[in-house]
Amino acid sequence: MSSETIFSKIIRREIPATIVYEDEEVLGFKDIAPQAPVHVLFIPKNEIIPTLDDLQPGNAQLVGKLALAAAHYARQEGLAEDGYRIVMNCREHAGQTVFHIHMHLLAGAPLGHFGAPGK
Repeated sequence: MSSETIFSKIIRREIPATIVYEDEEVLGFKDIAPQAPVHVLFIPKNEIIPTLDDLQPGNAQLVGKLALAAAHYARQEGLAEDGYRIVMNCREHAGQTVFHIHMHLLAGAPLGHFGAPGK
């Protein structure tokens, strides 16, 4: 386990976030610097895994739960029909700024109309 991150404080509700999804293991909240009309981050609540490179075989189910949460949210919000993008950045050169794995859901406009996520 790594040191805590800003996401740890969001999980504990110590700093504000617009939470749009939550279950036992996953929290989804709106990105504070959206790169698309809809930009939601999905994070694991119970484990701080810094990067995708730090995943172990036992974490495979956790990453699947992030993807399932994102897909559920997209369907619930009516985004699935038009489509959405899921992104996970790994390390600084890929744009990762918070070292607590997370999945970006981007939607709400054709992909060519907004840039790549910066977090």
